Amino acid sequence: MKRRGVLIVVSGFSGAGKGTLMKKMLETYDNYALSVSMTTRTPREGEVDGKSYFFVDKETFEKTIAEDGLIEYANYCGNYYGTPKAYVEMKLEEGKDVILEIEVQGALQVKERFPEAVLMFVMPPSAKELYRRLVGRGTETQEVIEGRMKRAVEEAEWIKHYEYILLNDDLEECAAQMHSMIQSVRMTPERNEEFIETIKEELKALVKGEN
Repeated sequence: MKRRGVLIVVSGFSGAGKGTLMKKMLETYDNYALSVSMTTRTPREGEVDGKSYFFVDKETFEKTIAEDGLIEYANYCGNYYGTPKAYVEMKLEEGKDVILEIEVQGALQVKERFPEAVLMFVMPPSAKELYRRLVGRGTETQEVIEGRMKRAVEEAEWIKHYEYILLNDDLEECAAQMHSMIQSVRMTPERNEEFIETIKEELKALVKGEN
């Protein structure tokens, strides 16, 4: 039974472990495609252009906006982030479940343009654990960490707009929970209208044949 893939939008506080969770999902399950975002921020150590992000300058990003080449975009902590449109549409048509890892402003833009999108918010087990993870990265100044914590306070106000929350305490458990949620979404009647209509017609034909 061929069906269009599910568009999943994943957000969460900086330090909640979104990137690690997405990596685990792709390693463990084979029907997911992770959309690669475009950004103007500087690459972190180990990040690869075209795989981690498409790293571009501000001029290139704004040109892409003007050409309507993004599903959504936002400015976060002084840098642009956005989701290229063509790749997402291609994977959904192939039947892949496409995951967008984006912040709350972008998530709500996607939901407005694609009401069928499923919004999930990744949560740490506690605020103290979130702070510990940010410090543990060892890549950011105290000033940047404090800015991310303040941003988390603002983002917390938007969690109510998401369909699901994912508690990222144990990575294996969190990935299994996320996969289970998405599989449930795939089986809703509105996502299987063609299959339901086929069954209805088959039932009618069988009943007529019996009379």
